[in-house]
Amino acid sequence: MSLQATMNAPCATGRVARRSVKVSAISAPPTPARAPSATGSVKRAMTMTEKILANHSDNAAVKPGDNIWTKVDKLMTHDVCGPGTFGIFQKEFGPNAKVWDNERVVIIPDHYIFTSDARANRNVDILREVAGKYNIKYFYDITDRSNFKANPDYKGVCHVALAQEGHCKPGEVLFGTDSHTCNAGAFGQFATGVGNTDAGFILGTGKLLIKVPPTMRFVMDGEMPEYLQAKDLILQIIGEISVAGATYKAMEFSGSAIEGMNMDERMTICNMVVEAGGKNGVIAPDQTTFDYVKARTQEAFEPVYSDGAANYIADYKWDVSKLEPLVAAPHSPDNRKKARECSDVKIDRVYIGSCTGGKTEDFLTAAKLFHRAKRQVKVPTYLVPATQKVWADVYTLPVPGCDGKTAAEIFEEAGCITPAAPSCAACLGGPRDTFARMNEPEVCVSTTNRNFPGRMGHKEGQIYLASPYTAAASALKGFVCDPREYM
Repeated sequence: MSLQATMNAPCATGRVARRSVKVSAISAPPTPARAPSATGSVKRAMTMTEKILANHSDNAAVKPGDNIWTKVDKLMTHDVCGPGTFGIFQKEFGPNAKVWDNERVVIIPDHYIFTSDARANRNVDILREVAGKYNIKYFYDITDRSNFKANPDYKGVCHVALAQEGHCKPGEVLFGTDSHTCNAGAFGQFATGVGNTDAGFILGTGKLLIKVPPTMRFVMDGEMPEYLQAKDLILQIIGEISVAGATYKAMEFSGSAIEGMNMDERMTICNMVVEAGGKNGVIAPDQTTFDYVKARTQEAFEPVYSDGAANYIADYKWDVSKLEPLVAAPHSPDNRKKARECSDVKIDRVYIGSCTGGKTEDFLTAAKLFHRAKRQVKVPTYLVPATQKVWADVYTLPVPGCDGKTAAEIFEEAGCITPAAPSCAACLGGPRDTFARMNEPEVCVSTTNRNFPGRMGHKEGQIYLASPYTAAASALKGFVCDPREYM
């Protein structure tokens, strides 16, 4: 086997020329044979992902391609997949079986909540039944859909709620019945989505058989321009390697630009690794991580870090100061274009929300741009805070540099639609009465994560994925707009 081929240096725009990349199978350089009795076992250099999986499978070391039984720290499910997951568990383990640990299962209704659809409502009822039957400690229930604030246990979007409620910790293994479970990799843990069958098996055993993924490394250095956000960086990466470029691979993010991000922005980066086909995304934990985690849980955790000599199957590097605001044009997250190149695209609406773009940081930055512009939006602008905590922040936190005004006050002045109840809402379409669902073939700029046909409702709708800055600028312009026009 040959060593990893070295990537070309980035060009002026920070892009790595894709055609020049050649990555062959990798192995450590040959070393002289030595007697085992003299050296004992030789420690293998590992990436963060490999170390976490080794620790959770009672192995001294693992390597890409190894099939291992990993112990699970947390399993998350929601209203779309939870009923099926528990149905499989009951079928395979028996009606009287107990879940492996009722304090390690987290159930978060969030997808189809504020709807009159009877089947969607029934899913939440089923979750309530199984949570009671198995005495699930962390079930964030909603019983009064007419007023989300009357439900103190209800949180909102599962991936953001997991972090806010202290369920995400460095060094742990988290599985969830949602592809964007990779969001939690921002905390330096192994987090990935699984199907109902795998989740049902975890419910009964607390472990899962998986293959250790190889790791790709993405180094983002340089000073972030004020008009650039984490969403622009992940769109840059996905546009470079394609929606299949990281299939069943770990994506590890590092560099000074990543280190300078708060946890909301780091979650944006890791959230969309699945849009590149990634198995998981991961960022090394640091003081920013520890401060966030310790403010939300007293449970112990053990951070791990990649070894200096760890093997990566690919290395990409960018100077973020040379990047520009981006969008992913219809109908794929890798259809990367500069926002200014799409300035002739007339839009019908803007949507700010989801696990990717509905966090506190996302709303504060959108509000900041609206405040600077001091103009009214030209298209309906829908706002969906991810969780109750985010909703409260929108209404109570002063936006930095905006004369003490809250985001809610700024949104009202700009003519945006009043922020909706926290949920996934129109990110994945949902029942026809879902808030902000695209029921007509409109053009939308959205801070969400996918723009496939029909993703937000109408199959002929066109979705441009963008950062909160770009979404806000586009709302003011009525066209896809580079945020620098208002900054």
